[in-house]
Order: sequence, then C-alpha cells, then structure tokens
Amino acid sequence: MAFALMGPEASFFRVLDQHRVSLIQSLKEGPGEAPRKEASSSEVLVSIENIIQDIVTSLARNEAPFLTLDNRSNWENIKFEDSVGLQMIPHCSTKKIKSDSAQSAQRFALILKILSMIYKLVQSNTYATKRDIYYTDIQLFGNQSVVDNIINDISCMLKVPRRYLHILSTSKGLIAGNLSYIEEDGTKVNCTCSTAVAVPSNIQGIRNLATDAKFLLIVEKDATFQRLLDDNFCNKLSPCIIITGKGVPDLNTRLLVKKLWDTFHLPIFTLVDADPHGIEIMCIYKYGSLAMSFEAHNLTVPTIRWLGLLPSDIERLNIPKDTLIPLTKRDQMKLDSILKRPYVTCQPFWKKEMEIMAELKMKAEIQALTFISSDYLSRVYLPNKLQFGGWI
Repeated sequence: MAFALMGPEASFFRVLDQHRVSLIQSLKEGPGEAPRKEASSSEVLVSIENIIQDIVTSLARNEAPFLTLDNRSNWENIKFEDSVGLQMIPHCSTKKIKSDSAQSAQRFALILKILSMIYKLVQSNTYATKRDIYYTDIQLFGNQSVVDNIINDISCMLKVPRRYLHILSTSKGLIAGNLSYIEEDGTKVNCTCSTAVAVPSNIQGIRNLATDAKFLLIVEKDATFQRLLDDNFCNKLSPCIIITGKGVPDLNTRLLVKKLWDTFHLPIFTLVDADPHGIEIMCIYKYGSLAMSFEAHNLTVPTIRWLGLLPSDIERLNIPKDTLIPLTKRDQMKLDSILKRPYVTCQPFWKKEMEIMAELKMKAEIQALTFISSDYLSRVYLPNKLQFGGWI
C-alpha cells in the first residue's frame, strides 16, 4: 500500500535515516536473536496432560499432589542481556503450590480450573479473553488480577508464550499514523494520521503489514497522544506512527511494538513524563519486566531510545519551578530501584538523567511544556529532537 507524503522535506529525516542504518548494521554485526519458543497445539495439550498425570500418580500413592512454579518475582532468577533485556535464567528457584496446604490449596485448585479451560480452548481451536475466564466464575476467582497472574504462571510453567494457550488480552492501546494491516478475520485496517484505532487483540493473527514510516513514537499517556492527534502531529511529520499503551502497557501493545520492529526495523522512541513512573514504563517496552521475563524474546525491543521528556530538559528549557512536582518518598524509592537494575550500567546517559532528577528532587509531566506555548510539544520540541538526534 502506498502512503501519501505530506510531511517535511526529505532532508528533515537525514539523521533519523542514519540512525536506522546504524540499527540495521548493529543487527547484522550482533549475535543475532535467539530462536523464540514455538509450540504446536498438540505439544501444549501433551504438557497439560503430563501435569494432570503427575497429579493422578500422586493421588494413587496417597500423596498430596503439588505444582512447581518458577519464582517470577525474584531478581536473583533474572539475567540481563543487552540484546534481549531481562530474561529468566534456565535453572531458577521455584516454589511449590501444595494441595494439602491451607496457604496454597485454593491457588492449586484455581490453577487446575484454568488449566482445564485452556485445554478445552486449545483442543477446540477457540479463543477466550482473560476477562471471559474471570466471568465464568466471579465468586471463585475473586478478582481479575488472580486470573491474570495464574495465566502467566501457567505460561511460564508450560514454557510457552501465552498466545499458545489460546487466551487473549483485551487491548487498551491506540495507534495512529502511516500503517495498514489485515486482522485475522480478514478485516482491513488503515490507520490514519487524524484518528486512532485500537491495538488488535490478536497480534499473532495480523498480516500484510505495510508502512513507509520513518519512525515510531511510543507515547506514555493517552492525554498526550490525543493532544498530538489534535495538533496534527502525524501529518506534519509524516510518514510516522504513534502508539500509546495508556500508561503501563498491556501485552498486546508491547507485542505490536515488537512486531513493528521485527518487520520494519524502524527507529523507535519513547515520550514519557520526566518521573520514575515514566522511566519505568519506558524500561518495560525496552527491556521488559520482572513478571514477564520468561517471555522476554517475544516482547522486548532493546533498540528503543529515550526522546523525552528528559530531566535535563527541565533546566535547558527553563521550565518554571512552579510547574514541577516534588518527588514523593515512593518516587524516590522507585528511582533508587531503577538505578540498581542491571541494564542501567549499559545506559550511562540514562543514568545521568536519573541522577539529575534525584539531585533536583523534582519531576515534570510532559504538559509542563505548555508553559512555553500550547503546541510547543508538537510544533518545536518533538520536531527538533527528531531532526537533530536529540535522543539517548
């Protein structure tokens, strides 16, 4: 599909094009991506059957059955590779979910309940959302987070990406710009520069992706994303793509960013608040999270760069102090936690920016730029950063 060029002259994208060339060159010179775990439906079914067989065997011996889960909440189980991000080590510490323990008997039963539902979905080649599973028995599960956590535990236990369990997430992300694709059901989607469309719920199923975009901009917050649309940012800097996960990104938004990188090798940038929460969100897109480290190869995009808002921009742009917000104790703890993470050592410029924030003891939202002018973000800040390579 061809896209009309309505943006700046070709010379505007010179530095961006050079950046893209360097990214592709790094891919060629690097170790290459590790093969991703794939699984057929029959393999998933056999894995579940083996778990049930072990339980039946234990019962036949008059022994209390248990399930063994990798400990996904322990940093000691995580290793960092610059080309992948945070990933779980092969032989990590585990925890037992015992059927005869008052503390874990209910969780044991819930895991088996959801395993049986997954088995039926895979066997019948049908799909359900996490929300669908929760609503099958609201009283039993209690709340949605219980279901979400168990599904991730099962995915980790079976050593397969969650999509092979035939369980989908409801997308909350939005995307706009120069992009088209066909969804699994045959629906043709043409994203535009003026109106956002929802991120698909089955990223694995989309095909025939087409774009001539020069870059992809990840926007932390929906309000900022909508403001960029209102300011006609996508048309003014066409061809480009912008996407938001509306805060902490859902799985589908992360999968789509990963798919766009794998397919087109576009330069990808993040626009987040200059605060610990915004930095955390950027790190999730780039290097992954502790909880989902077992699926890092399918989710992380280590080539992502930090475009803004940088803590150093606060002084550089003379943002008034009355638009800044003091760091809370929780903010300071979050910042300290991020500074101790393994990936910070290979990002000295990021570390410097976080040290500036710690020294200022202040944070700034992207909206602080409106003190200069209401459209400063889309008219000056982002175009200048993109044209002259103002990313780290």
